[in-house]
Amino acid sequence: MQVALARRTVTPFGLWVFGAAASAPMVVLAGGIVATYATTQVTALPLTFVLVAVVVAVLAVGYTAMARQLGHPAAYYGILAGGLGRGWGVAAGFVALVAYNAIQSSLYGLFGATMTAQLGGAWWVWAGIALAVVGVLGVRAIVLSTRFLAAVLAVSLLIVAAFVLAGVGQPAAGELSWEGFDASGLAVSGIGGAVAFCVAALMGVDAPGSFVEEATDRRSVGRATIGAVVVLGGVYALAAWAMGVAVGPDSVAETASDPAAGLPFSVLERLSGGWVPIAELMLIFAIVTSMLAFHSVVARYVFAMARDGVLPAGLARTGSAMRVSAPRGGSLTQTGIATVVVGAFAAAGADPIAAMFTWLSTLGAMGLLCLLLASSVAAMTAPASVRGPDAGAWEWRLAPALGVLGGSVVLALMVGNVGSLLGAAPGSLYPFFLPAILAATALVGGVWAGHLRQASPEVYAGIGRGTPKTHAVPDAINVSI
Repeated sequence: MQVALARRTVTPFGLWVFGAAASAPMVVLAGGIVATYATTQVTALPLTFVLVAVVVAVLAVGYTAMARQLGHPAAYYGILAGGLGRGWGVAAGFVALVAYNAIQSSLYGLFGATMTAQLGGAWWVWAGIALAVVGVLGVRAIVLSTRFLAAVLAVSLLIVAAFVLAGVGQPAAGELSWEGFDASGLAVSGIGGAVAFCVAALMGVDAPGSFVEEATDRRSVGRATIGAVVVLGGVYALAAWAMGVAVGPDSVAETASDPAAGLPFSVLERLSGGWVPIAELMLIFAIVTSMLAFHSVVARYVFAMARDGVLPAGLARTGSAMRVSAPRGGSLTQTGIATVVVGAFAAAGADPIAAMFTWLSTLGAMGLLCLLLASSVAAMTAPASVRGPDAGAWEWRLAPALGVLGGSVVLALMVGNVGSLLGAAPGSLYPFFLPAILAATALVGGVWAGHLRQASPEVYAGIGRGTPKTHAVPDAINVSI
């Protein structure tokens, strides 16, 4: 029996909200930008954000074109299956599950550490509370999650705007400095680490691709994804520039590395009206909404791959008989995985920030960047039956080619400087364990696809088939007289 997600329930604005909320602007402001300045000492961080955002936006063109045409909730899985072959699709699905689960689980470490710093207690207790909240929301209809995410995102962007005004309103040097956008500031030793941080900050903007089956308009997936990249890239560049202006470009790295300086909240204190406590509260909510966004994506991957028979079929049948307003089986699976991860790090006595958040979020960001690159390759090699009759050269040839070139440079910089991102000692080989995990995961996926080809030819033939036909799972019809 076929099962399907509730069609025509996520609006274009809802798609954009999921992409932007997954990236979590408040988390990037309070954690990512400050940590990047402190770790890399790159004064041209605003320009770096702009350049990385351009690369990610171009990479997203091929990704969203394929997602729109194939309509598979497990976006990377469906895209590579349709463009490169079924084995590649299963490999991509496995990598995506590892990457998204890694990022989502890492946020429990950040949440626990943030709550412990403000209210005390063990970080894993707070993480457990967040697990329960996200788990409950994850099995509810997507409309509820969208409203919650939209409200938190709106306030978060307002706070970032207030931070920018506070920073540029009282520049450290008495006048605005544009050093943050000076290209000469890119030719420094820490630029690779800065690029890696910027990539990690933007990961999650690909979330709309997993809601294509529920979208009111498939064409809006591309606009929502690329729009999220453009808006967030601009917001993060402005926030990084304002931070440099507020404390001085020459001293921003030193100030950011000093916990007593209290960035970015010390800049917000320049404004009257109680912005700091509001920002601290919204940081907590922003972490939760980011968790919920990634949780929803993982749940859809599990559901869709189970529907295809690549994962246990029961995970797709949990919930209603045919119409699934929320992929309950996938949601419970993700909650279970996150519980195991949190429990393992807590039992090991690992630091929730230095170990859990940093390592897992880096693993996830690296995996998603690899998948974006693979999606561009898949777009260029996709057959005419996938591209459709109105395929344009920009979406299917030029943009993917440019994305592969730019994305390869960004990936090389990220892998080559992953040690600085993780705070590892120079020359340490431990950071390269992360790309090894991704490669091993892809290999396992390819082997599993080979097994399915031999043991279940009918399942293998249906890999990446996408949304069930309307007559197989009819949409609900409401008639009013």
